Amino acid sequence: MVYETFQSEARGRGLVVLGGLYPNGEDGCPEGTKTLLLLGPDPENFWPMLQSSAEFQAADPVDRWSRRVIGNWACELGAKALFPFGEPLRPFISWALQSGRCHLSPATLLVHDTYGLMVSFRGALALRQCIELPPAPPSPCSTCVDKPCITACTVGALGSGYDTDKCHAHLDTAGNDCMSKGCRARRACPVSPQRPDAQSAHHMRYFHR
Repeated sequence: MVYETFQSEARGRGLVVLGGLYPNGEDGCPEGTKTLLLLGPDPENFWPMLQSSAEFQAADPVDRWSRRVIGNWACELGAKALFPFGEPLRPFISWALQSGRCHLSPATLLVHDTYGLMVSFRGALALRQCIELPPAPPSPCSTCVDKPCITACTVGALGSGYDTDKCHAHLDTAGNDCMSKGCRARRACPVSPQRPDAQSAHHMRYFHR
């Protein structure tokens, strides 16, 4: 399979390939991994597929759904499914930066060249074959003049690091739209795709608890 085929197969499962890397012995990948593909939610298909799944009515539906969908796909491919939750903890942030598709934004959050600050990871496929990866575009922040991710946060929790106390105190205030629509800084990124408010609210409840 070539990269474009993996991308098509991912979209059919409510996912997208966010990039990949060729790991070495220090990357924390299973022995024999030749290519690691990072997977995230497809902005168009992920939420409807999750809502219609059996996992949606269970505890931790996103993680349960991810284990089933990515786990089944890995079995079909003879690959290993890796996840950003559970044990052992996997270095997804390091992998994302190594892929060249993610960068550190001015808001100190990860930014993806296609999905902006809405980038998130549902899992990864550790493949035993080497597939050609497309060249990584430059960081979208390199041509972003206004840097709206910095000014969008009304309490100044981002910029010179992430002030979690300010962020969580703001989320406790009545009427804030971060809890209902998602982080303002992430939404302000001109590269970030729109996603359903219900999806953002779901993730924010898990983030804030």
